Amino acid sequence: MRTHLRKIGNSKGVLIPAAMLTDLGITDEVDIHLEGQRLVVEPVKQPRQRWFDGYDASRDEAVWEELIEVDEEEWQW
Repeated sequence: MRTHLRKIGNSKGVLIPAAMLTDLGITDEVDIHLEGQRLVVEPVKQPRQRWFDGYDASRDEAVWEELIEVDEEEWQW
């Protein structure tokens, strides 16, 4: 796909079609770097993003209470 550079203040920019952004998983932030004579634009990788979405701490409390009850019977002082 061929496009033109557009003036943005003292810089220039390229408009990227929405369909391409969706296919690449690019939302808000990108990483830009050079590979030889190529300009590479990639989505920012956040490896731990959304790890705790939907986390329910109350489930953990029930599990710990059950483990403590079992362990108390087997403890010897």
